[in-house]
Amino acid sequence: MTSAESHLLALLGRRARHLRQARGLTLRALAETSGLSARFLMDVEAGRANISVRRLAHLADALHTTPVDLLSDSAAPRRGRPIALLGLRGAGKTSIGKRLARRLHVPFVELDRKIEARAGLALDEVFSLHGEQYYRRLEREALAELVADPAPMVIAAGGGLVTAPETFALLRQHATTVWLRARPSDYWDRVVRQGDRRPMRQHPQAREALRELVSRREALYAQAELTVDTAGLSVAQAVERVADRLAG
Repeated sequence: MTSAESHLLALLGRRARHLRQARGLTLRALAETSGLSARFLMDVEAGRANISVRRLAHLADALHTTPVDLLSDSAAPRRGRPIALLGLRGAGKTSIGKRLARRLHVPFVELDRKIEARAGLALDEVFSLHGEQYYRRLEREALAELVADPAPMVIAAGGGLVTAPETFALLRQHATTVWLRARPSDYWDRVVRQGDRRPMRQHPQAREALRELVSRREALYAQAELTVDTAGLSVAQAVERVADRLAG
């Protein structure tokens, strides 16, 4: 094996291990998803696997990335990139985002506030007067403007941004994305603690609907570069965990 081949396999191993750990996957879970054996995946992460193009494609797909990204150092989180927090309403994107931004000494930006500024309307008015399609268009425009000249910042993205493929791809291209994962009960309790009783007034089956929404979107959120489980954590503890994952 040439030195160039050894370097490439070592790079692949580091990148595969980073993505697996960032997504909270064990080797066994990754083996089941990718169709590759756990022993072979151990060899990949150790930089000694003679991997074929086909196996590389299976591995990339299981890690929600591409073969090119797996072989590129540039796909890893880079210092100075924006950090985008993802998750459902109640995930803690604002409370965690503000503290994380202060810790990193960078600005905090809520994408929804940028959308309101573009529309000249409050968010609920945007939806009630113009509908979701108009909101999604403004969301993409606001994000494109924000990342046109990427600078260090913490961005709180809207909960449904992941359902807009082009907008989500744009965000992943320009920012280090972090999914703040929690249990359905966590989302519910946090929203209620904030004094928002609308879910119960407007939807008698709101809890069940929330569980279904979590189930539908989990695969989309899992495409984030990092996954941080915030279940049972205080805001301060969640900030620490996010900061640790970004540093790692």
